[in-house]
Amino acid sequence: MMLFLSGCTPNTHTTTTEGLKNGGWWDANVVYWFSLMLDKFAEWFHGEYGLSILVLVVIVRTIILPLMIKQYKSTKAMQKLQPEMKAIREKYKDDTRKQQEEMMKLYQEHQVNPLAGCFPLLIQMPIFIALYRGITVNEQVREHTFLWLKLGAPDPYYILPIIAALTTFIQSKMMSAQQPQQMGAMKGLMFIFPVLIFVMALSFPAALPLYWIFSNIYTIVQNYFMYGRKPKPEGNGKEAIPDEKARGNGKRKVGGGSGKKRPRSTRS
Repeated sequence: MMLFLSGCTPNTHTTTTEGLKNGGWWDANVVYWFSLMLDKFAEWFHGEYGLSILVLVVIVRTIILPLMIKQYKSTKAMQKLQPEMKAIREKYKDDTRKQQEEMMKLYQEHQVNPLAGCFPLLIQMPIFIALYRGITVNEQVREHTFLWLKLGAPDPYYILPIIAALTTFIQSKMMSAQQPQQMGAMKGLMFIFPVLIFVMALSFPAALPLYWIFSNIYTIVQNYFMYGRKPKPEGNGKEAIPDEKARGNGKRKVGGGSGKKRPRSTRS
C-alpha cells in the first residue's frame, strides 16, 4: 500500500516550497505545509534538513501520542479478555456468525476497540506520503547533504537501510512481546517488515529511511516506557514476608508451639 501510494506522486520536476502553491490540490494544500515546516525547522539548525526531519518526527509522534496511549490501553484490555474470548470461540466454534456477535457484545461491554492499533498507522500514512512528495520535489531538500547522505538520493553505502531494518525489527519484537496469544502470527511479520523496509530504503531518497529511523527510535523509547517495564506485582515484598511468618507461626502453634509455651499448658 505504501509503495502504491508513494507511486501515485510521481517526481516529474523539482520546485521550491512556494512553487508548490501552483501545483494541484494535494501539493497546494497538504505537501506545501510539510515542505514549509521542513524549511522553517532547517532554519533553526543553520540549514540542516536532517535535523529538520528529526524535529518533524518528534512533533508528529507527539501529536499522535494520545492515540498510542489508547492503543496501549486497548491492548491491555484485550489481554484481560483472552479467557472470555477463548470461551466464546469454543462455545460457538460451529457458528461463526454467533461467535462474531458475542465477540462484539464483549467488546462493547468492556469498551474495547480491537482496531485501535490501526489508527496511528492510518494517520501516519498521509503524513508519510506528503513528506515523500515534499522531499522529492523540494530542490533544497533534494540537494542537501546530511552526514554522508544526499537526502534526495539513496544511501550509497547501505548503512541507512540496515539501520532502518534493525530498528523496525526491534520495534516489532517489542510489540509482539505484548501479545503472546498472537505470537505465532506475529513471528513471521517480525521478519517480513524489516526486510520490506530494507528493500524500500535501498531505492528511496535517503530522507525517507532517515524519517523511518527517527520514528522507530521514538517508538522504541515510547514502547519501553509503555510496555517494557514489568508491572509491579500486587502488594509488595514487605507485606508478603509477615504473611509467610504468620502462616509459619500458625503451623508451629498447631504442632504444640515452642518450649516457652509448655509451662502455660502445665499451669492450666
